[in-house]
Amino acid sequence: MGRLDNKVAVITGAASGIGRATAKRFAAEGAKVVVADLSEGEGTELARAIDGTYVHVDVANEASVKALYDTTAKTYGGIDVLFNNAGISPADDDSILTTGLEAWQRVQDVNLTSVYLCCRYGIPHLQKRGGGSIINTASFVAVLGSATSQISYTASKGGVLSMSRELGVQFAREGIRVNALCPGPVNTPLLQELFAKDPERAARRLVHVPMGRFAEPEEIASAVLFLASDDSSFMTASTFLVDGGIHGAYVTPL
Repeated sequence: MGRLDNKVAVITGAASGIGRATAKRFAAEGAKVVVADLSEGEGTELARAIDGTYVHVDVANEASVKALYDTTAKTYGGIDVLFNNAGISPADDDSILTTGLEAWQRVQDVNLTSVYLCCRYGIPHLQKRGGGSIINTASFVAVLGSATSQISYTASKGGVLSMSRELGVQFAREGIRVNALCPGPVNTPLLQELFAKDPERAARRLVHVPMGRFAEPEEIASAVLFLASDDSSFMTASTFLVDGGIHGAYVTPL
């Protein structure tokens, strides 16, 4: 028996990184997984490997998001878990003094507006099931000032955290739990790209992690599984930090 037997889960940003690791873990725990992403090649390959379904989606587009959930419900008969995980952290999102409005808005659209859209169109499907679990990917920077300036990313993740709390309270009596996952730096293609482009900027992240390393995607997937499953049945509107101790450290010993 898996912890997600007979559950249907939709994961955005599922083709790589945390989303990919979570899709594999969910499938191993018995879930039917919808791999939702822009990357058709990687998404299709993953869906085939886990006996799931790939759906091409632009999470910042309202019609595309609505179609994602309608397609999922038609394919599997309903939805039980939403893992709203898509996000970007582009190089032109930097200091507030240098980040232009276009860069600001692009990050807000993908990181924050997408979560609004996924919850707006996903929650009615959970209501039809009589409950479910929503996990929204925020970040440790939603609760702490970031050592590396990324003004729109930080603001977007703060918005995800606040929205998750409100939704968790609003829908608690309907059996719908909403929690914000707040990872620390994770060894994903996004972080690897940052190291390749700006090793000094990336290294500043590591020095603040008490555990002295970055998380692996599979470690974060385990946290997502906990929030998706009945193991966390009395948790909602929570800030679930999985950050290697960053939030608890004043100075990290070298």
